[in-house]
Amino acid sequence: MAAGGAYVLPMTERTDILVTGGGLGGLTLSLALARAGLRVRLVDLQPRAAQIREDFDGRSYALALASSRMLRALGLWSELAEEAQPIEEIRVTDGRAGEAPSPLWMQFSAEELEERPMGFLVEDRHLRRAALDAVAAHPRIRYLDGRRVLAQQTGPSGATVELDDGSRHGASLLVGADGRASGTASRAGIGRRGHDYGQTALVCALSHERPHCGIAHQYFMPEGPLAILPLKGNRSSIVWTQPRATAAAVAALDDAGYLAALRPRFGDFLGEIALAGARWSYPLALSLAASLTAPRLALVGDAARAIHPIAGQGLNAGLRDIAALTEVVAEAHRRGEDIGAADVLARYTRWRRFDNTALALATDGFNKLFSNDNPVLRTVRGIGMGAVTALPGLRRGFIREAAGLTGDLPRLMRGQPA
Repeated sequence: MAAGGAYVLPMTERTDILVTGGGLGGLTLSLALARAGLRVRLVDLQPRAAQIREDFDGRSYALALASSRMLRALGLWSELAEEAQPIEEIRVTDGRAGEAPSPLWMQFSAEELEERPMGFLVEDRHLRRAALDAVAAHPRIRYLDGRRVLAQQTGPSGATVELDDGSRHGASLLVGADGRASGTASRAGIGRRGHDYGQTALVCALSHERPHCGIAHQYFMPEGPLAILPLKGNRSSIVWTQPRATAAAVAALDDAGYLAALRPRFGDFLGEIALAGARWSYPLALSLAASLTAPRLALVGDAARAIHPIAGQGLNAGLRDIAALTEVVAEAHRRGEDIGAADVLARYTRWRRFDNTALALATDGFNKLFSNDNPVLRTVRGIGMGAVTALPGLRRGFIREAAGLTGDLPRLMRGQPA
C-alpha cells in the first residue's frame, strides 16, 4: 500500500516470451525458444514434482520420424534413444470383435523410406522427465510451477499476466500451450468450434507373450478404432475407442473384466496378455480455435486444435506448431523485429492454418468413415485399402505422411537449429 492507502500494482517483471501451460507442449516450446536465443518465462499450474513419475503408468506417445528429429535437434534424444521403440511397420484393417481381420488391408513398411524407422513409441515418463530436466537446466528459462494465471492483458508494447502469488510478468509475446480448455485463448476472446464424438478413448499398456516385431496395428471396428502400438520389450500401448456409455461400463470393470472385454477385439496374435500400468479414459471431441493468434498472442498444440486420436497425430501436430512458431519468432528476433508484432504472428498463421484444418478434417472424416458397420461403406473401405496397398506411389505417400515428412517442414523437424 502507498501513502494514503492507495493500492500500488506490483512491479512487472519483463522477459521476451511468456508461455502458459507446462505440459509437454509448453516444456518443448520453452526449450526450443531458449535454444534460439530468447528469454522465456514458463507458467504452469501443476507443480513440477507432480509431473515426475519413476514407474511406468501406461501412457506413451507415438512420435513420427520428423518429431524425433526435432527432439534430437533440441538435445533431448540422447536421453530417449535407449527407451524409444522403433515403428518398422504399420498394418491397417477393418474388423469386428471376435472375427478375423478383413483380407483387404494396408501395410506400410519403413523399408520404403529413405530413412528408418517411420517413428517411435516413447513412454510419457521418459519424455516428460527429459523435457523437465532440460528446461530446469537452461539459463534463459525461468520455470514458475504451481502458479495460476488470474488475468492477462495485451497492448501495443506487449502482454502481461498476473499470477495467484500477486506477481506480474510481461513479455513481447504470450503463447498459450495450456490445452484444449485454454484459459489463455478464452481470456483473449478466441472462440472454439467443433463437436463431441460421443466416444471415449480407453488407454492402457499390455504385456504379451510374443514379440511385436516393431509393428503397429490399427483395427477399424464399428464402435471405433483400436490401436496396438509397440513399446520396448514384449509390451504394447493400447488406444481403444468406444461409445461413451460402453467405455464408462468397461472402465468401471476390475482388471480381469477389462481384459475380458478387450480380448475379443485384440485377438491372440501376441499370445497371452496382461495389464502393465494404469488405465486411463479420455472423452473425445474435435475442438478448433477460431484463430491461432490474437494481438501479442499465439496458440500451439491442443490450445490451437484438439483432434481425434485415430491417426495418433495429436502430439506430432503440436510439435509442428512449436517448430514453426519458434522458427518464425527466432528469425524475427535475429532481424531485430518486434517478435510479438501482428505481421510476425501472421507468418505463423499462414504456415500452420492450412495444415491444422486439413488434419482436423482428415481425422474427423476417417472416424466417420470407419466407425460404423454400414455394408456399403465397409465395401468402399476395403476397396480403398486394397488400392493403397497395390499402388506403390500412393502407398509411399501415406508412409511419408505417417513419418511426418510431407509439407513445408520447419527446420527443427528436419533436425536443424531454428
